[in-house]
Amino acid sequence: MARNLNKDVIYRSAKSKEKDYRISDGGSLFLLVKTDKTKRWIFYYRFNGKQNTLGLGVYPDTSLENARRQAEEARKQIAEGIDPGEIKRRQKALNRRTRLNEDRVSDGLPILDSFADVALKWLYSISHLTKDTTHRKKTSRLKRLAFPSLGDKPIKEVKASDVLAVLKLLIDKRQLETAHRLYAEISNIFHYAIVHKFTDYDPSQPVAAQIPEQKVKHRAAIIDPKQVGQLLRDLYNYQGTFVVQMALRLSPLLFQRPGEIRQMLWANVDFEAKEWRPYVSKTDFHHIVPLSTQALEILKQLQPLTGNSHFVFPSSRGNGRPMSDGTVITALKALGYDSGVMTAHGFRTTASTLLNEQGWSPDAIERQLAHAPRDNVRAAYNRAQYLDERRRMMQAWADYLDGLKAGADVIPFKRVK
Repeated sequence: MARNLNKDVIYRSAKSKEKDYRISDGGSLFLLVKTDKTKRWIFYYRFNGKQNTLGLGVYPDTSLENARRQAEEARKQIAEGIDPGEIKRRQKALNRRTRLNEDRVSDGLPILDSFADVALKWLYSISHLTKDTTHRKKTSRLKRLAFPSLGDKPIKEVKASDVLAVLKLLIDKRQLETAHRLYAEISNIFHYAIVHKFTDYDPSQPVAAQIPEQKVKHRAAIIDPKQVGQLLRDLYNYQGTFVVQMALRLSPLLFQRPGEIRQMLWANVDFEAKEWRPYVSKTDFHHIVPLSTQALEILKQLQPLTGNSHFVFPSSRGNGRPMSDGTVITALKALGYDSGVMTAHGFRTTASTLLNEQGWSPDAIERQLAHAPRDNVRAAYNRAQYLDERRRMMQAWADYLDGLKAGADVIPFKRVK
């Protein structure tokens, strides 16, 4: 088939008519002259038995030489079994995507179908299933630890070695709990990506075996009654501020989580009912803590000093916040109890161990520790079932601690039937 039939002047001098018409340059390349005076290069070809057209650009922006070069490239592709129209469509889509990603990056958004993009989609998909604090932690962990190296990678191109490289930084620092949490989140992201057709497989799967098992580290606690007695005497001899003194004395009586005690609200203390009713975010339910005579006395001593504050144990800085989480830890250290001997959380272990040894109902103890079922019906049922027993238990526990503090040889009491 003849090619390169005309000189450029033919195309340059072509005028529009009442109807569109074509001027052949040979080899299936034509200049389409339209009624609106525009001129376009068109390449006609057959592929898989179908007639197709391929636009090669507007003349004269796309010169005759350029159009002939594109037509020749298209002929080579057809000879190799490649559809030049499909190649062009893909290139156009890629160009659009590139421009879109440039706009996204300038707006602070991740590249489409990148690990970061899919990760944020996954986080959004589970946002209604997780508590706000948990969701923020997951988001922060991924952004801090995974996004710097994986974020911009197309999720289809992430390899097992890439995932391991992220986790190895944590493994080398022996931050194994964080490594396990991050691995689980990365794996869940790939499961989401597979279901939503962003990728076909989970490259993190073989990485699981490379993360060392984390040995459970129990918080130190004193459980020998005589040593508990000495601890209580030391707590009562603490010479720090009055607020911290009272926090130290109340902790073993209530044996709730340290964060809940330091954030105790006066609004949740009912002196008449002899109850403290905190919302326990850890297990997501409203708890009732019966208050012994001894616990009530401590709170009454505190009320003139902090009763006008939102918190029972306000920060000494007067910034409207509760006492810091390190205050009780620091006080224990000042008394000679470092984290290897006794911790603020250890009061829970002390109470749980000794109360179980003394015959109290394990269910009542667990409920008092706020280890309640997440199911709202079961939680309400347990509260109704064990509250009377817990009232007796909390008063008996406070009396028992008084005996230990006094140095008496206290015979473990048994549960009152």
